[in-house]
Amino acid sequence: MSAATLDLQRWGNADTVLLDIARDSWNDPAFQDLVAGFPENSRHDAETLIAHIEDLTLRDVKAAYLKQLQGNLWKTGYGQGDLKTPLFDDVIPKLEAWKNSGKTLAIFSSGSIQAQLQFFSYIEDDGSSTRDIKPLFSAHYDTVNAGSKLHQGSYEKICSELGNETRKVVFLTDNVQEAVAATAAGVYTILVDRPGNAPLSAETKEQFAVIQKLTDLP
Repeated sequence: MSAATLDLQRWGNADTVLLDIARDSWNDPAFQDLVAGFPENSRHDAETLIAHIEDLTLRDVKAAYLKQLQGNLWKTGYGQGDLKTPLFDDVIPKLEAWKNSGKTLAIFSSGSIQAQLQFFSYIEDDGSSTRDIKPLFSAHYDTVNAGSKLHQGSYEKICSELGNETRKVVFLTDNVQEAVAATAAGVYTILVDRPGNAPLSAETKEQFAVIQKLTDLP
């Protein structure tokens, strides 16, 4: 494996922060500017906005206006210390081992690059402090600079920019549709089956390699 592209994003407690901000700052012109791109019928009040966001999240809809709002809120929440990024215990040690062995690590996420940079700047360390792990990654991709995560061409573009043939790149994800698209591009794809993920069918488990932890990989 000469390069690895990962989707490790987790919302943490950002949804709670969003709810508080929406209710407390609804009449603030600055907040209204942030949500101006949302459909008009979702902007009647804070509860309607939150209900719309929850619906998008449940249906896994990658709306650009939601990602823009997410990025702005993360910048504020992380910068003020209200947010810290939780990661599974196996993630950082394995990323460091891969990096130290000469592998190129990149992120491809539906979250904006701005959100990614905030996310990886404030990794929860010992409960009270945070750690910046951005130096572990050589590149960041989102649906703006790479394309849809469900399109084969997005993975081909990323591999080309990383300077690797698709067959020499490994993509880790928990989304079966993304796995299908990456595989179609010739990328070796592994599904990460974490607690709380949607159950994988027997057919999916036969089609793709499946791991529970990053430490399951060499």
